[in-house]
This record gives sequence, C-alpha cells and structure tokens, in this order.
Amino acid sequence: MSERRIRLGIAGLGRAFTLMLPTFLQDERIELVAACDPRQAARAQFAADFDAPVYADIEALAADPAVDAIYIASPHQFHAAHARVAAQRGKHILVEKPMALTLAECDEMIASSTAAGVHLIVGHCHSFDAPYAAAARIIERREFGAVKMIQALNYTDYLYRPRRPEELVTGEGGGAIYSQASHQVDIVRLLAGSRAIRVRSILGNWDPARPTEGAYSALLWFEDGAFASIAYSGYGHFDSDEWCDWTGEMGNAKNPEHYSQARQRLSAIASPSEEAKLKNAGTYGGPAYQSVQSVQAKDAQRKFQHFGPLIASCEHADIRPMPDGVLIYGDAKKEFRGLTLPAAPRSEVIDELYDAVIHGVKPLHDGSWAKSTLEICIALLRSGREQCDVVLG
Repeated sequence: MSERRIRLGIAGLGRAFTLMLPTFLQDERIELVAACDPRQAARAQFAADFDAPVYADIEALAADPAVDAIYIASPHQFHAAHARVAAQRGKHILVEKPMALTLAECDEMIASSTAAGVHLIVGHCHSFDAPYAAAARIIERREFGAVKMIQALNYTDYLYRPRRPEELVTGEGGGAIYSQASHQVDIVRLLAGSRAIRVRSILGNWDPARPTEGAYSALLWFEDGAFASIAYSGYGHFDSDEWCDWTGEMGNAKNPEHYSQARQRLSAIASPSEEAKLKNAGTYGGPAYQSVQSVQAKDAQRKFQHFGPLIASCEHADIRPMPDGVLIYGDAKKEFRGLTLPAAPRSEVIDELYDAVIHGVKPLHDGSWAKSTLEICIALLRSGREQCDVVLG
C-alpha cells in the first residue's frame, strides 16, 4: 500500500469484536496490534492469532505506543470511561453503538476527544451501509423531489439470542431501544437530512423471562417536514429478511428452514448464568469459537449488510435500499441502481476511520451525530413510558 495502515488496538473481545473481525482481517488499511479484555481465554486467543501484546485493562492498552487508534467494543456501560482513557492517551477512537447510556456521558466523550485532538467515530451503525448512503445521495440531490415519508421495519430473533443478565436490563443498556433502535434512528436521520424535532413511541415488553423492551413502534417528525415510521420486533417469530431476498443482516445468504432456532436453543438453558456462559462460549476465545481462518471463509462478503426493509417516499419516487443496490419506483418507470460489492464487509466503517485518522477528514458519524441518535433513543423510552409526545431540544 502507498499509505500507512492504522495500527488498531481492541478494547473488548466480545460479540461486537467478533462481528467486526472479518472487516479487520480483510481490509488492508487496518493492522491489529494489541487488545485488552478481562477474559484470559480471549487474551490468549488474540495473542496467538496476531502475535501481539494483550492487556487486562484499557489503561494498559491505551499506554501502548504502538497503538494509533482504539476500537472500543466493551459493554455499553463502559463506553464513556473507556473513551476518556483512550483520548487522554492521544488515541483516536472508534466506539461501538450506542455511544453511551446518557447524554452527559456523550458530552464528556466529545469534550475529552476534542481536548486531546483525536477523532471520535461511533459505529458500526447500519447507516454506514452503502445502500443507505446511496439512497441518501439520491435524496440530497433532489433527483425525485424532497423526501416526505420514511417507513422502516425489522423483525428478528434478537431477544432470544444468548444474553448476559445486564443485557436484559434497560437501565444497564439492555433491550431493543439501545441496541436496535440506534440502527434504525441513525438510518432515518441520514435519509431525512434534517433535524428530528419530535417523537412518539409505543414500547413492547411482553416476555417476563426477558424483562426488557423487545419491540417498539414510533413516529419521528423532522424539521424540513418529513416524517418517519419505525418498527422493530425481536421476539423471534416473523423474519423480515424474507422481504430482503433472504439476505441476512450481515449480508449473508440465510436459510429460511432455520426458523425458530434461537428460541429452541434458549429453551434448553436452565439459568441466567448458564445463558451467559453459552454466549461467552461462542465469542472470541470461547470453547465454541471458530478459528480466524474459519471466520474469513464463512464471512466472505456476499452482499451489503442491512437493517430490514425500508422505503423513503419522495415527491416523485419511492426509494428502497436493497442489500445489493437501490430500487427506485418513479412516476413513469422502475429502475435498479446496483452497487459494486466491497472486498470486505463493513468497509464503509474503515473508509470513515481511515479518512479521519490519515487524511484529517471530519467524519459523519462523530460524537455530535451519535449523541443526537442517543437523544432520540432516550426520547423513545420516555415517550413510551409516559405515553406522550417528546419534543427534542
């Protein structure tokens, strides 16, 4: 390569890192140089896979002079503290969504990264995905007039995948609002192109054994007059990937015969501790984890990742992002604008990180952007609990 790689340290070797690992392995702009995690087995796996130093905590990782940037993939409740440590050591920051659990924590993260002169990028959120970005450019150019309405939905088995106990407690960052609405809100904000000014939501919390929000429906109003309807269910019945040509969220081909596997697997678990153990077993360094080579082979990019069916209605067309391009239903004709698939999954995240760190380009998904998304997610929780509209500041 003509330009240098970003030397990336990893803070947290759990599920988020497992999902991003194929990107890091396949994108030549990234070099994994160090990691930290409280689990000894995960540290040992990383050291063996990458012949790189490993640490038990973020302080030691951030002190490593070989690290240019840190990918913070720790549980939600640690994001703010870990970002502060990274910034104080002069490391650029890529932090998983949600950015934090409170707006005050977001302000702290923005302030610490600004004071240190480092870039703060929040992702992966599905608003990075190329089909949504392509649709946003079509809307921004007013090819079919102004956007007026956006409808987005997603039906998954999210709530019945193995969880740690805190992932089923809303106040600790669990549930569909923090983990899933952050994707949908980010996408509709990108397509609407103006500030959200008001929200109204209804929350679904229907399974006493999984005592957090597993579903929601909401309306968002935007400053320029557009409005969006978003809906999500993680209760493991209908699978909306059926409406995406059976392309899964990660861009992989999906087998519809695997219906109800998540619920069936969970039914055999006797306790929360056993469930947490099952989750840890399949994450990086766990006894059921696949090798790096298996990850590369299994996660070879097929199509773009996505977050369920979506239609953006403009004055003269309905625009539908798809896993391999954008469908446009115009006044007189229907057309499909295909996209060249990337060499690595989620390469759009690395595009933004690389442009910021190497070329000094201001990222779209910076702290201010992500704080606005979190503000809406918090408003969704308040609106649903108080049964009222929430006006955004």
